Amino acid sequence: MGTFHTTFFSLPVVWHNALVTLLTFAYVFSVPPLMDYLVTNHALPRDISRKITHICAGSAIVFLPLFVDGDWSHYLNITVFAVWTLLLIQKGLFADEDDQAVKTMTRTGNKRELLKGTLYFVIVAMICGTVYYKQPAGVMAMAMLGWGDGLAPIIGTRYGKLKYRVLSDKSVEGSLAFLVGSIFAGLFFVHLIVPESFDAGKIVTIAIIATIVEGISPKEVDNLTIPLAVIAAARFL
Repeated sequence: MGTFHTTFFSLPVVWHNALVTLLTFAYVFSVPPLMDYLVTNHALPRDISRKITHICAGSAIVFLPLFVDGDWSHYLNITVFAVWTLLLIQKGLFADEDDQAVKTMTRTGNKRELLKGTLYFVIVAMICGTVYYKQPAGVMAMAMLGWGDGLAPIIGTRYGKLKYRVLSDKSVEGSLAFLVGSIFAGLFFVHLIVPESFDAGKIVTIAIIATIVEGISPKEVDNLTIPLAVIAAARFL
């Protein structure tokens, strides 16, 4: 697996992994304030800030190679998502409309949205960081969910002309953006984290399957259906 074999400053493994966890926290928790600033001061649309946050959250797996394996502490990689799970529940139930998370992670400004797709995302991230820790299935699930599903609505809502509908409104342009984002993210993150499992043909095939699943999935639920499809495809292909 792609990982460090030595620790920072010759620290014990648990302290090394704790330090990497702090780096992950610094990265993940820097995104909402930045998006809030851009939404408030530079008129960044909510839907764009939401999907940039989505992409950045999926990209948090970039820290996985820094975790040293063979110790329980490598599971600290999910700590940031566990914290966000609690925060999303709290904010989804009690936050004010000007709350940072509400402004940057919802489409409409309705705090209840945080209890749907966004919450599903962090739960999936915890599963990928434990059950599928440093496995191709988990890496591809997060990469394709983050980048594919992040880019699709950005492109689809602004440039989508060829519309179609299965269970929700989608566009061919958005689906193509999902496919391209999923392929490149899958290739990059698998090569970075699990290079011994790198198989370009398999990654492209799984990206195509994920694109089809995203195209037929209802809104919000795709944060569950996409990773499930990717994990199932990675297992059986």
